[in-house]
Parts: sequence; C-alpha cells; structure tokens
Amino acid sequence: MSDVMTPARRWAALAVLVGAVLLLAIDATVLYLAVPSLTADLSPTATQVLWIGDIYSLALAGLLVTMGNLADRIGRRRLLLIGATAFGAASALAAFSPSAEVLIIARLLLGIAGATIMPSTLSLIRSIFTEPVERTRAIALWSAAAASGIALGPLVGGALLENFWWGSVFLINLPVIALVLVGGALLLPESRNPHPGRFDLVSSLLSMLAIVPLVYAVKQLAAGTGGTDAVLAILAGAIGGVLFVRRQRRVEAPMIEVELFRNPAFTGAVLVNFTSVFALSGVLFFFSQYLQLARHLSPLRAGVAQLPAALAAMAAVLVVGLLLTRLGRGRAIAVALLTGALGLGLLALLESSEQLIWVLLALVPLGLGIGISETLSVDAVVSAVKPAKAGAAASVAETAYELGVALGIAILGSIVTVVYRSSLNLPADIPADAATRAQDSLAAAAVALEGHDVALASAEHAFVSAMQVTTMAAGGVMVVAAIIAATLIPNARTAVPREH
Repeated sequence: MSDVMTPARRWAALAVLVGAVLLLAIDATVLYLAVPSLTADLSPTATQVLWIGDIYSLALAGLLVTMGNLADRIGRRRLLLIGATAFGAASALAAFSPSAEVLIIARLLLGIAGATIMPSTLSLIRSIFTEPVERTRAIALWSAAAASGIALGPLVGGALLENFWWGSVFLINLPVIALVLVGGALLLPESRNPHPGRFDLVSSLLSMLAIVPLVYAVKQLAAGTGGTDAVLAILAGAIGGVLFVRRQRRVEAPMIEVELFRNPAFTGAVLVNFTSVFALSGVLFFFSQYLQLARHLSPLRAGVAQLPAALAAMAAVLVVGLLLTRLGRGRAIAVALLTGALGLGLLALLESSEQLIWVLLALVPLGLGIGISETLSVDAVVSAVKPAKAGAAASVAETAYELGVALGIAILGSIVTVVYRSSLNLPADIPADAATRAQDSLAAAAVALEGHDVALASAEHAFVSAMQVTTMAAGGVMVVAAIIAATLIPNARTAVPREH
C-alpha cells in the first residue's frame, strides 16, 4: 500500500492516526481532575466514581478483539470513520449528563466507539509503513501519543475546568473528531484482509465473556463488595478464556492466532504492554486527586504539574532507536521499565515532601520509561504477523493496553482506598455522619469535613500515606515487567522480529 503513497502523504496520514489515538488516550484520563467538581455536582458514590473512570477502558478492552477483526474484514479506514462519528455523538451525551448513571452510560458508549477506532489506527500504520525502520519510527510516534495522552489528559482537563464546567472535558472532543473525519477521508487509504474468512460471532462473544467478567470481579473486590458474585465472575471469565482459545485452534479463520503466543517475544511484549500501563494508569488516576485535594492545586495547575510525564514519554521517540541498536530489544525494554520503576520509587518517597518540585521531577523517569517500553513492545506485537492480519494483532496489543488501564485503576485504586480507610484517624468530636462520609474517599472528606481543619488534615495525611503505599506497589509491578522483558524478549537489534 505504501508503494502508491508518497512519503508526504504517508506521514500526513500518520498525523491523522496519531491524532485519533491521542484523543482516545486523553479521554481515558481527562476526567481525573474533574472528580472533585463532578462529585459536588452529581454526588456519585465512591464505586460510581470508579465506574465513571473505568468503564471507558473496560468497554474498549472487551470489544477490541472483535473490532480488530471487523476492521480486517470491512475495511480499517471505514470502521475508523464510523467509530469517530459515534465517538463525537457519545461525547456530546457525556458532556450534558444530568446524573452519575447517565455519565456512566455515556462513558460506556465512548468506550464502544473507541474500540472501533484503536485497532484501525495501529493496523493502518502496519499496512501503510511496510519498511521496518520507518515503521518503528511511526509506531514510536503512535506509542508516544498513547503514553503521553494518559498524562496530557489532566492538563487538558485542568485548562478547561479552570474556566468551564466539568462537561467541557467531553465537548473538546468534537473539533478533534471533525479533524479526524476530514483528514481520514482525504488522506487515509483503505486496507483490509483480502481473504478474511467468515466472521465468527461465537468467538466474538467468547472473547467478551473472557474479559468482561474478570474486570467486573476486580471491581467488586476493589469496592469491598466482592463475594459469591466475584467468584462466579472469575470462573465465568476463566471458562470463557478456555473456550475462546479452544475455538481459535479449531476454526478456519481464527480471531487471534493463539500459536503466536508460543513465540516468547510476542508473549513477552504483550505482558510488558499490560504491566507497564497497569502501573502508570493506576498511579495517575489518584495522583490527580492528590495534587488537588492534598496539595490544594487548582485544576489547571494540577494538570500542568503532570506535564513532565507527558513530555518525557514524547522524548522516548528521540532515544528509542539508539537503545534498540545498542542494547537489543529485550534489554532495552527491561532498562526502560526499570527507569520507570525508579521514577515510581522516587515518587513514593517524595509525595510527602514539602517541595512539590521534587515530586514532579520524579515523573520524568516514569514517563520516559513507559514511552520507550510501549514503543518497542507494540512494535514487536504488530510486526509478528503479516499485514493482512494487522487488525487482529493490533487488537491483541491494545486489549493488553486497555486491560492494563482498567485493572490498574481498579486494583491500585482499591489499595489506595483500603490504606486510606485504615490510616484515617478522626477526632472524636466529628459528627458520625460526617465521619462516615469522610471514610468514603478524600474527595468526600473535603466536603464532609469543611470547617474541621484538624480532621481534614488527618484525612489528607491518610490519603498521602495510601498514595505512597500504592505507588511503591506499582513500582514493584514495573520491576516484574522488566524481568519478563529480559527473560522472554530476545535481544534482536533490528527494527522488527521475524515475521510469521
């Protein structure tokens, strides 16, 4: 496909695709800073706040495998443009949601629409850029957008919340979607699998059965309501996963070639995708609240404070090629992940520091490490298959990414909640109803304990302690990811691994 496209058109097409994925990544985190104002306006419970933040990524994760295969069949450009239109409509609904329940539904619709866009962006890059070194550069820019978007979301949200109501963080999607639609129609070539076989609806349902119950169970446990329902959900997810894999081995046109997972480089790259994003998204979800509620920064200042992570992730584009040629793929990813773990360790140590500048500097190694590891691991995944199956391979990488976001927020969020509640020690003179509300979250405590300065200071201290424990746990996850990379991913110094 790239042989009929001029270099200028290829890179212009990449700009459209990077813009689309940047929008999706920003949308995953843009709401973080809006939690306090949203809580005051819609009065969601702590569980509803988690759902509002998480269901977007949950819907994406549950549908990516299906949409990746659908894109291979009906055309990646066509599905991207359909999804972008739906994304714009869902954004408008989210902006004007009158209740927490409606906002959760709108975020669900955004996730469904986003699931049609993400596999198309990465698989189009795979088919447009056929030259390995050029493709690695293109994927580096895509990865930088995906990684930095997580950190840029709070900046965009902060700038909007400084001047407008919380719904504005969704309305900003509309002009970006308009540009993606116009640019996509003019610049993107159509591509599809010329021999896709029949679309397997049973496999599609089994893929959702494998993913959705698992995340539901994690959410139940995170909310402290996990019981028989959570156990049954885990069993359902496990059964769905086994049935999905068995079916992929039998059908003529599988959604995912499970034999790819016999390749250690492929499996290692997918695991690295999952674990690194798990750690980053889980920490950033509560870091925004830390900056506003414990550090008392305005939404805009809190957003700007997270900019070092975004800039460092973008800087990965400049050094990823050098690291690949000097160290080889496996060692380069491991070094990048250890750099990210160092950043998390420093963050945990410095979150109680009086000087905020030291806290923000710790974001630099975190962003740089994530940016490099994501680029090299995503490149390994999508380059492991032939271009005709690019959508399916892209969906594997992005399912790992989105599951990492969803589970990172749910699991690390539950650690923050548990440690916060166990550390909270309120004065005896606080009214019982205010004390109960303060136990829910720091956002709730800020409202319930207004005028009780000593009690509010105690709640802030408990939240910072909870953040430190959670950040250290996330750093441990990054170290595990580094070990996986060093053990499973070969140290090839070329841009791509051997194609299958």
